Amino acid sequence: EGKKPSSFVQDVKDLFDKNFHKTLLTLPLIGVVITVIMPLIFMILMAFTNFDKLHQPPGKLFTWVGFENFKNLFWNNPKMSQTFVKILIWTFIWAVIATFSNYILGMILAIIINKKGIKFKGLWRTIFVLTIAVPQFVTLLLMARMFQDLGPINVLLQQLGLTDEAIKFVTNGRNARIFVLIVNMWVGIPYTMLITSGILMNIPEDLYESAKIDGAGPVTAFMKITLPYMLFVTTPYLITQFVGNLNNFNVIYLLTGGGPNSLNYFQAGETDLLVTWLYKLTVNEQNYSLASTIAIIVFVISATFSLIAYNRSASVKKEDTFQ
Repeated sequence: EGKKPSSFVQDVKDLFDKNFHKTLLTLPLIGVVITVIMPLIFMILMAFTNFDKLHQPPGKLFTWVGFENFKNLFWNNPKMSQTFVKILIWTFIWAVIATFSNYILGMILAIIINKKGIKFKGLWRTIFVLTIAVPQFVTLLLMARMFQDLGPINVLLQQLGLTDEAIKFVTNGRNARIFVLIVNMWVGIPYTMLITSGILMNIPEDLYESAKIDGAGPVTAFMKITLPYMLFVTTPYLITQFVGNLNNFNVIYLLTGGGPNSLNYFQAGETDLLVTWLYKLTVNEQNYSLASTIAIIVFVISATFSLIAYNRSASVKKEDTFQ
């Protein structure tokens, strides 16, 4: 005997009863559509137009230009193309160094603090936690002011007779890049230290005792036990940090504003990442079409790297090994 189909009223009642879990998912789904999918579609469409400050309604309507923005970015406009290549290379260099310097130094710091024989472990952890307690943007703004050409650090160095003239921490391209990397370590290492400390305390002590009996030294134990375990657990974190650093707007913009500016760059500075460059193109230059083109490239790079790196990581391939 066939089952009688439910009425519309019954379906509505079910949404607040046995299918209530589906109802709860509706609001997040709507939020994702409004805040992620719709802006993404709008951005993609805008990349194929000439929407900029010279083509805005009601004075002059923008039109479809096909792949013209991509052509300009890659080869038609030499200065724009060179700027894109330089910023793309610097973005990857920044992301790699910023991610792995924080990770490696944070892990080393955690190993030192967790080492047997180290006293006042709680105190050391508390000291490093204090750097996280201060909002990051406050730290970055203070650092930016302190290391200006006429800032307190340069004044102090000159008064102590250590330098004859101001060191250009943020107004020299090479120095500015080193500066943002060092400050990023300052704000990032304590956070990594806390994460890796918790993981280190969960590694079974029996593994180290067995390795010691077999004649393994500290370096061998680290390479064969600590590092594989850490990488297995923290690979998703590393991927997230790398993608986050590809799009690390705060550190670059608050410290240097993307500068120092250079005539060799197209509406960009020597420390600009792709994300800060597209911000300038949007807010300062109102070149929305070019900014959207760059945003698509950033999205493709981030999404492709995340999917490939995660699916090829030990966290996925060797999941059963660490169960």
